[in-house]
Amino acid sequence: MKRNNIAFFVAAFALLLILPAAGLAQATAAKKKPGKWVKLTDGKSFKGWKIAEPEQNSWKVEEGVFIAQGPRSHLHYVGDPKPFVNFELQLEVMTGPTSNGGIYIHTEWQETSWPKKGYEIQVNQTHGDWRKSASIYSVNDVKEVHVKDNEWYKYNIIVEGKRIIVKLNDKVVNDWTEEAGRQPGKDFTRILSSGSFALQAHDPKSVVKYKNIQVRRLD
Repeated sequence: MKRNNIAFFVAAFALLLILPAAGLAQATAAKKKPGKWVKLTDGKSFKGWKIAEPEQNSWKVEEGVFIAQGPRSHLHYVGDPKPFVNFELQLEVMTGPTSNGGIYIHTEWQETSWPKKGYEIQVNQTHGDWRKSASIYSVNDVKEVHVKDNEWYKYNIIVEGKRIIVKLNDKVVNDWTEEAGRQPGKDFTRILSSGSFALQAHDPKSVVKYKNIQVRRLD
């Protein structure tokens, strides 16, 4: 066998050994680890948050807990200028009887009215609205009640690409993927893009408490 042919076969064999290792390295690099958990509250104030329609007096802080009770008002997270795209949001929620609230994702600051941008994840066990906790409001709704009033429960909202996963007490209750070509909508831009978070005070008869709010980026 000629010397140049031997060199060719040696090089080809070496390439066969290298390629799988390179592919594995690329796959490992593509699957990045989630970012660190970041607390969104300081436990004593509204630092990092901004109240829409503050004249309604619908929000207060007590012992590290955001308490919503009063006319419609939304508490927006403004503590990080970098928009959130892929993330896991985790918090604890408690509702009083017949109470209604909400957690907005991929939204933005809005001075009045119901937030028009992003999706609302419903908070409701016994309010008259049939859409219950873990509903992606008016998009992929949940009729069943999975948690109780007057008890703290854990809420996890995960966004990865066009997929939203909602967990209550670590149980997946809603798993929905936004369809390709979805239109923003006439009145509400219910579409995944990027943005921040907001909490809802729904009405004077509703008492909803939020605490231990934290997030980690997945991108």
